[in-house]
Amino acid sequence: MSEAQGTTAAVPGVPDAGGADTPYALSHLDALESESVHIFREVAGEFERPVLLFSGGKDSIVMLHLALKAFAPAAVPFTLLHVDTGHNFPEVLAYRDRTVARHGLRLHVASVQEYIDAGKLRERPDGTRNPLQTVPLTEAIQEHRFDAVFGGGRRDEEKARAKERVFSLRDEFSQWDPRRQRPELWQLYNGRHAAGEHVRVFPLSNWTELDVWQYIAREGIELPEIYFAHEREVFSRSGMWLTAGEWGGPKESEPVEVRQIRYRTVGDMSCTGAVDSDATTLDAVIAEIAASRLTERGATRADDKLSEAAMEDRKREGYF
Repeated sequence: MSEAQGTTAAVPGVPDAGGADTPYALSHLDALESESVHIFREVAGEFERPVLLFSGGKDSIVMLHLALKAFAPAAVPFTLLHVDTGHNFPEVLAYRDRTVARHGLRLHVASVQEYIDAGKLRERPDGTRNPLQTVPLTEAIQEHRFDAVFGGGRRDEEKARAKERVFSLRDEFSQWDPRRQRPELWQLYNGRHAAGEHVRVFPLSNWTELDVWQYIAREGIELPEIYFAHEREVFSRSGMWLTAGEWGGPKESEPVEVRQIRYRTVGDMSCTGAVDSDATTLDAVIAEIAASRLTERGATRADDKLSEAAMEDRKREGYF
């Protein structure tokens, strides 16, 4: 049969009529990356003053990596913001500063300690400062008139975060109302907001902890060393290994010991627990995460254990 009678010439990369070639398809990680890059570009095109929350934790590191990819070879068209509790891990702060310098980025730091010194906030009896981040965060957003704020929240972390849309509208007080969540069919995002309101944006919403680690391995992304097993002085409280520090731990009844641990998530030292681990490489960490039956926040964040609705209560007040 000739071409005139209906046959077509073979085209490289396109399946023939017999299905001999395999159709091209994105891998799971490629699909997640593509979705996140689309979100970054959508925000850059729709909002005037976006900002990316960057703490030096693994999720914010992956977010920044994706943002750099989204706009390369141009510069990232927004600044970074970190709410520093004053009780952050030194290794993570050092990583944060190295990364900002390496990429020539601009970083705003909202300091919880400065608010305490000024009498705007009071220390909690338990020593944790994680719940104290809300006021510095919301006031920084208002001061700099940020209208879109990128956060690294993922739906697999905690049930309150599972309720979030990718674009999460916040009112003029930065408060979250689940009844105002908008549908996001076919990856269409509605960023409309009134004066004084803003949108929290979560490019990693559909990622899991395992996805994040597999992507880090694939992309060769550098991380703070505390994400890998190392010996550290810790003490036990409420079933978690906490790092001793000036924040108020340990008590006399909480002996300090040296253990081989690593951190699955990083935040305020007073409420971020470590896990026993011998995972010193990316492959070992991935295997450990794949076998785990507890989310990283469920296993290592004391502030989420204060009540069943602890995270949702903080979100309603303006926290992520």
